[in-house]
Amino acid sequence: MKIQKFLILFIAIPLFAFTTAHKFYVSVTNIEHNQNEKALQITTRIFIDDFQSALEERYDLKEELTVEKATQEVEQMMAKYLKKKLKIWVNGEQKTFKFLGKEYEDDVTICYLEISGINKVNTLEVENAILYEMEEDQQNLVHVKINNERKSLLLVKENDKGLLKF
Repeated sequence: MKIQKFLILFIAIPLFAFTTAHKFYVSVTNIEHNQNEKALQITTRIFIDDFQSALEERYDLKEELTVEKATQEVEQMMAKYLKKKLKIWVNGEQKTFKFLGKEYEDDVTICYLEISGINKVNTLEVENAILYEMEEDQQNLVHVKINNERKSLLLVKENDKGLLKF
C-alpha cells in the first residue's frame, strides 16, 4: 500500500511541476449614476500589456503605456479605441461618453469616462467588445450602480451586449 502511494506521488509530482499558469483575459468596467451631477461616471480597467497590444495592432502605437511616456497622442488613441469598442444606451438612446483621462495602477490601465445629461436611468444597455480582437477567451465584466441598486454583466465575444432594467 505504501509503495502504491509512493509510486502515485512519484508520477504525479513531476506532472504538476511542469504545468504553467494560464493567463486570464478580463476587463472590468464600472458604471455609476451620479444623480447630483446628472451623469454616468465610468471607469474601465484593462491590463496594460493587452491594451498596449490592441493599440499597437489597431493604431500602430510605438510608445509603451507608462506614466513616464504618457502623451496626448496615446490618450487620443485610447479614447478612439474605447469609443469603437464600448457602447452605452440609456433608456433606449445611444449615448456618447467623454474620455476624461487615464492612470496606471500596477499592471492595469484605468480609463475615466463620463456621459453627462443623464437625469434618470430606467434601462441601461452595454455593448463591450474590448480586446475581443486580441483574445478568444476575453471576458468583459460590467458592474453597474443605479439608484443604489447594483447589477452586473459578464460579456464574452459571442454575447457582447447586455440590458439591465432599474
